[in-house]
Amino acid sequence: MPFLLHLYPWTKALHIISVIAWMAGLLYLPRLFVYHCDALPGSETSELFKIMEWRLYKYIMTPAMLATFGFGILLALTPGLVDWQAGWFYVKLVAVILMAGAHGAMSRWRKDFLADRNRRPQRFFRIANEVPTVLMLIAVIMVVVQPF
Repeated sequence: MPFLLHLYPWTKALHIISVIAWMAGLLYLPRLFVYHCDALPGSETSELFKIMEWRLYKYIMTPAMLATFGFGILLALTPGLVDWQAGWFYVKLVAVILMAGAHGAMSRWRKDFLADRNRRPQRFFRIANEVPTVLMLIAVIMVVVQPF
């Protein structure tokens, strides 16, 4: 697909923008869960958190994830961009798949809060908040440094 070479700067820019938006959501939603744990089920505060979590998930995180995947696939298909024999790409791919898994887990946790049946403590969400950071570090290092 040689035409992708001409689109490369735009594809890369849009991919980076999408990743930033997705990461913002992946880092912020668990933080909202931490604070939601303190709200009494059915309270005005709890209901406000439910709205905030839903909007973040539906209007920012999910579209950003889909755009990240779409532009990432276009980048991978751009001729000469990926050395398919190098290991860095596959490590990065695993990190991105695990991020998508974290995204899915956050969806389930959001639904638990929505139904007022969260049983996880704040500490769980504080730890869960670190997972996307570690995965992002791995992905960025793989792409920029390409260590193997």
